[in-house]
Amino acid sequence: MLRRLFGGQDGNFDADQLEQLRAMGVDPAMMEGVMRQLQAAFSSAPAGGISWDVAQRQALHIANQSDLGVTSGQRGEFDQAFALAALWLGEVTTISELAEPARALTRGGWVEATMPVWQELAEPVATSIADALTEAMRSQAPDDMQQAIAGAGKVMRTIGGSLFASQLGQVIGRLSLEVVSGGDVGIPVMPDGRAAILPQNFDDFGRDLEVPEDQLALYLATRELAHARLFRHAKWLRLHVISQITEFARGVHVDMDALEDLASRFDPQHPDELRQALESGALLPQRSDAQTAALTRLENLLALIEGWVEVVTADATGRLPHAVRIAEAVRRRRAVGGPAEKALGSLVGLELRPRRMREAAAMWRAVTDAVGPAGRDALWDYPDLMPTSDDIDDPSALIARVQAHARGEQPVRDEMDEALDALLRGDVPPASADDETGDDPPEEQRPV
Repeated sequence: MLRRLFGGQDGNFDADQLEQLRAMGVDPAMMEGVMRQLQAAFSSAPAGGISWDVAQRQALHIANQSDLGVTSGQRGEFDQAFALAALWLGEVTTISELAEPARALTRGGWVEATMPVWQELAEPVATSIADALTEAMRSQAPDDMQQAIAGAGKVMRTIGGSLFASQLGQVIGRLSLEVVSGGDVGIPVMPDGRAAILPQNFDDFGRDLEVPEDQLALYLATRELAHARLFRHAKWLRLHVISQITEFARGVHVDMDALEDLASRFDPQHPDELRQALESGALLPQRSDAQTAALTRLENLLALIEGWVEVVTADATGRLPHAVRIAEAVRRRRAVGGPAEKALGSLVGLELRPRRMREAAAMWRAVTDAVGPAGRDALWDYPDLMPTSDDIDDPSALIARVQAHARGEQPVRDEMDEALDALLRGDVPPASADDETGDDPPEEQRPV
């Protein structure tokens, strides 16, 4: 029966084999139905073993259950808010407008628009979990089953990958009930140059703020446009953020001891424990040093993005009487996050929190006061101009560089500049005596 399942053979299962399951307390009819469903899933699985369609279906199922849609009145209100926000932003930033108009989006529409990015971020973790399940099955199977297990690698990858994809879909579906806008989670999950607000979640967010709805709509529309404009202007920025996240995710591996302990107690009739283990991050061990370094770089990058957006939004919405109050509510919300965002962090081992947002915002404010919006925004033109972590701590050196550039002064040359000029001129330094003789260094100096 296993050979027929793993080999993807068609046809009926052996009735005698199924009947033998009755002695084990298993309903043969129920088992046959389960086997047929598994066989159909395995035969239609993609080559990589992970069906991301499962994640999207799960997410859409949750999002659409409570989706009230977008009325024509809501669409008109947010169209007006985005139009006015675009005018205000034009007064405080040199970064140009979006090519496409922003729009009001349903929860299901947000899931469909953002799922490709979630897939890209989660794929390294999904692959790691699928590989771990395959290895756990191989290591625990008896010797007489090793041959069958060896031919079931794709099947086990499908099981692990589909299980993870299903959990990811549930988390993204719940996240669609919380996010207010496309840039609400701080990373570029919307397609490039797109901005959106979810009116249903906007109503939930503003219910207890005691702020006029039109002011809240204008503030959030301005913030969303600023976020989308930044990523459209700095075309390298999206890849930079995604690569930092995937670099972190590639280092994620599964705690085999925790997995084996869970497998020894696992009851297929009660899979809640496995689901909870995936969502809580219990199968992901502590971060490695490389992951910690990658996470620090990512947190600094997100803080720079969020800080710039906060400063530009504050300047653009200075006319709103409740702008400061709304800004503080948004800042608290980004710092704490909602239940679904926390579940996403546990699932992929990554929290998307701009922990240094206040410090980064203070840096951008100092830069704006010193050199104006044009000098500030020019720092996003190229990756090598972007402020560093040290600049967040003390922006004085950054401000001095930007002011010197505005005056037309050339930066102070260093050894790297001299070496590059020599290389371009073809001035290759003479080889050392050791290089000419080809002698090896002493044994104690050789790399291990």
